[in-house]
Amino acid sequence: MKVGIVVPYSWSFWGGVVEHAEAQARALRALGVETRTLIGHDPPGSLSRLLHPRQGRAGPPPPGVIPVGRSVIVPGNGALSNLVLSPSTLPRLRYTLARERFDLLHVHEPLAPMLAPAALALYQGPVVATFHAAGPSAWRSHALRLWGFLLDRIDVRIAVSEQALRTAAAYSKGRYELIPNGVELPESVDPGGRRDHVVFVGRHEPRKGLPVLLRAWPRLRRAGLRLRVIGADPLAVRLLLARLRMSEDGIDVLGFVDDRRLDEELAAAKLLVAPSLGNESFGMVLTRAFACATPVVASDIDGYRELVTSETGMLTPAGDPEALAETVAGLVADEVARARRGEAARKLAAARYAWPELAAGLVACYERALDGTPVPTRAARVPAG
Repeated sequence: MKVGIVVPYSWSFWGGVVEHAEAQARALRALGVETRTLIGHDPPGSLSRLLHPRQGRAGPPPPGVIPVGRSVIVPGNGALSNLVLSPSTLPRLRYTLARERFDLLHVHEPLAPMLAPAALALYQGPVVATFHAAGPSAWRSHALRLWGFLLDRIDVRIAVSEQALRTAAAYSKGRYELIPNGVELPESVDPGGRRDHVVFVGRHEPRKGLPVLLRAWPRLRRAGLRLRVIGADPLAVRLLLARLRMSEDGIDVLGFVDDRRLDEELAAAKLLVAPSLGNESFGMVLTRAFACATPVVASDIDGYRELVTSETGMLTPAGDPEALAETVAGLVADEVARARRGEAARKLAAARYAWPELAAGLVACYERALDGTPVPTRAARVPAG
């Protein structure tokens, strides 16, 4: 089986859907499925610096990734997305589809311009689509008017969470599989013996809530903790600190890091803090922390409420720095309980979110699409929790 994975964003810039697609491809290849990922790419240079204020990944994409155009920054859903919007995209996509002769396409975010709807329009075989987004979107109604009819080309629909399912079902009717975002588990991690580090992972976007954490930080710094900020552009973080009239004392701004370094940072930290304000359909960084046996303090919002249990972390009111500081301080003060939560988080990641099991669920969806068999249930979690 040869599957084309279509991602409407740029490989060059870190994000949840891009990370999901990369791990998906690795997990599918481990099961013997041949994959190619069709995605944007913004190589380093003057044009990329003009179109993108933050620095992207260095070097070319790895084998199995086929770039089909540059991206531009488009605001939407509380985020700044790097969507593929390039004049060369359509001819490149048409050429790639003809050359690769896929058995099936797996399209992520099928309504997101322009690569995803173009793939639905040009490809003449079976299509599986995964819906990631949750909550309202300013551009969705316009997209539905322009190319919403292409959603009828989808043979099997997947949502990554109940939140994403409810959002997608409102505009793309049909039966859905519920297959969460997966996680790759490091081979060996110890929930105890951690450094006095608290980690924030995310881009500097309003919905990620970094200002909330920074306002809580003076109290946590007095407790001897150190904050590691990963993923956010260092210049943007320093400008935010200046606006908040805060020093960088006890704060390390690391910017983008690769997968290996991210696992190392999470496996060394006492906690991951996710102070998002809303519009989170799943929270991939939470399960990434779980895989590293790191408990989580997260906002009490729908996308996170599905993931965090009392055994794996704690929830706090969104947008409340005082409550966030109190919760973090209380959790790190009891090392035995903190390590116990880390051990439970690792077990939960292995049981529900490990990619080998989820990839097997995807293969079952592909086989149904190839056979023309309808999805048997509205929301069958893979694997069963």
